[in-house]
Parts: sequence; structure tokens; C-alpha cells
Amino acid sequence: MSGSYSLIFCAIDTPDLQRAVDLSAQVAPVTGAIKLGLEFFNSFGPQGVERVMAVCPTGTQLFLDLKFHDIPNTVAGAVRSICRGFAPAYLNVHAAGGFAMMEGAKEACEAASGGRTKLLAVTVLTSLDETALGAVGYQPGLAERVVQMAKLAQDSGLDGVVCSSHEIAALRAACGADFELMVPGIRPAGAALGDQKRVMSPQEALGLGATHLVVGRPITGADDPAEAARAIVGGIQ
Repeated sequence: MSGSYSLIFCAIDTPDLQRAVDLSAQVAPVTGAIKLGLEFFNSFGPQGVERVMAVCPTGTQLFLDLKFHDIPNTVAGAVRSICRGFAPAYLNVHAAGGFAMMEGAKEACEAASGGRTKLLAVTVLTSLDETALGAVGYQPGLAERVVQMAKLAQDSGLDGVVCSSHEIAALRAACGADFELMVPGIRPAGAALGDQKRVMSPQEALGLGATHLVVGRPITGADDPAEAARAIVGGIQ
């Protein structure tokens, strides 16, 4: 799909398989793309992913948000296994795993998916602020750490990063126009923040240069998820 349809990945983050299926059936025709994460995958595995994708229109893009982080051989094997199974449009690993881990993961991704899957790196989780970052041992300067990790991911051959909207401008300057930026923590005006600390509206994030946006609860928590998705998509056309 093209245009605004592929800009919004709806986060279908639930341990309830039937709810995930129902939400995907409502939302995928509107956004053209969905995200499934750790909670869902750990509950239902590849079979659950297949159940969800079966109710989505042909061409719906899948972002499998599994954030692999382990020694290089283990991550390469995990990526290879996923991409042999159903080759999602996007898959991710943690940049904190280092150059060798990311490089090996990208090679495995390319070989197993035939180039159909783009590999992203997670930089700094959007639930972390400067205080939380320091508490886990990172040097001060959240934006600098994000750029450092993104450049390492780019040097490793990855296609882009998952980042906060507040680092979009810095990453565009550091990594160029072709480096993909998948941006969670997106909240339309008036939406609750939930556990996200670094958030922005869809229009603002896209204006700064985000490639794709991840929107979850403002859509999935609405009384009419399809209508909520249509309002967001309509607002960025």
C-alpha cells in the first residue's frame, strides 16, 4: 500500500487472541499496517500472528516488535527463524546489543526473508526519560545516546531505528533522509499519555520527518477503533 495508509502502524498489544483478531479486522483496512509485540507473541507465537494476518486485507504490513537482544549468534538465529516463517515488513533488535549483533541480524534477515523484511534497531525506549536513563547506567544526554545508537545501527547495515518523536530532527541530520524512523509514543490531541513520557502528535512527528508512526491505545482503546483510526489517518492526509 502507499500514501498515508502505510504511515500508521496500529499497535495491537493484547494477550487476548480474539480481541487481537477483532481489532485487526477493524483497523487494518483503515491503516494498512499493524504492530504485534512481545506480549502477544509470547502468548500465541507464530500461529497467533497467522490468525491475525488472516483477517487483514491482502497487502497489510506487519511490524513484529520483538526487540531481540542477546549474543550475536542467538539473535541471528531468532531473526532467521522469524523471517523464514512469515517475513514481516519490519522486525527489530536492540541497538544496545552492539555492532556484531546487529550486523549478524541484518545478514540473517536479508537471507531468510529474501529482502522482504526491513530490520530496525531500538535506541532508547520512549518510556525512559533522562532520570530513568541515568538510573540504568547510561551517560547523561538522552538525545546524544539515541544518535550514537542510531549511527551504530546504520553502520551495521540496518534499515532504520525505532525512536522517540523528539529525536527525529537530530536523527535526520545525523543519518540522512533514507534512514527509516519508526516512531511510537504518538498521541493525538487530547489523548491520555499512558506510560509514554516522550510523545508528540501525528502531524508534528511526520512534519519533522518520521517515516512511520506507531499508534496504540488512542485507536484500540476507543469505543469505535476503526473510526478512531480513520480520524487519525484523515488528519495526516
